[in-house]
Amino acid sequence: MEAEVSAISRLRIGVDGEGVTTLVAFMLCPLSCEYCLNPQTLSIKRPHKIYTPESLYEELKKDELYFLATGGGVTFGGGEPLLRHGFIREFRKVCGNDWKINLETSLNVPRECLEDVIPVTDSYLIDVKDMDPEIYSRYTGMDNSRVVENLKIISEKGLEARCVIRIPEIPGFNTPDDVRRSEEAVRGLGFMNIDKFTYDVDYGKRKRDLQGA
Repeated sequence: MEAEVSAISRLRIGVDGEGVTTLVAFMLCPLSCEYCLNPQTLSIKRPHKIYTPESLYEELKKDELYFLATGGGVTFGGGEPLLRHGFIREFRKVCGNDWKINLETSLNVPRECLEDVIPVTDSYLIDVKDMDPEIYSRYTGMDNSRVVENLKIISEKGLEARCVIRIPEIPGFNTPDDVRRSEEAVRGLGFMNIDKFTYDVDYGKRKRDLQGA
């Protein structure tokens, strides 16, 4: 089993999981966000490396001391990591249970992708964009019904405390009132850990222009 990886970012603290983490960014994403922060992941025609679960473990185990000392581990992002759900399950078998596995995800995938990794995942960083279907579609080019369905699955399994829900205010797409309504919607599903922030549109544009997206 192999997966395309755009980048590996080591020794991260407090940004994508507990303790010291290493971010592994997979290629490919189902969304086409207007101001994508990782446009380099959108096509496998762009530069990337190929890993198996075993070779990725060999690459990451140099940081095991930091993971064990701080309760940290690996954060799979992208792109959309849930498109690589089988790889993530296999990686857990290779790395064992001492490392945390975190997912940075949009949840816009078939429910089977999420359900496959729930047994091996410690925490979720979920970027819902906006819960309003029209706003979501306008910004991402996709429907958000799978996002809502997968949030319900997580809630029904009682895993809300393992999640941080990210709700950005995106100038030109949603308003503070829209963000408030999205927050109310996710709280209604039982999620209490909410990260609200204002998206840096200029930074997103620069990333897009630099990558030629």
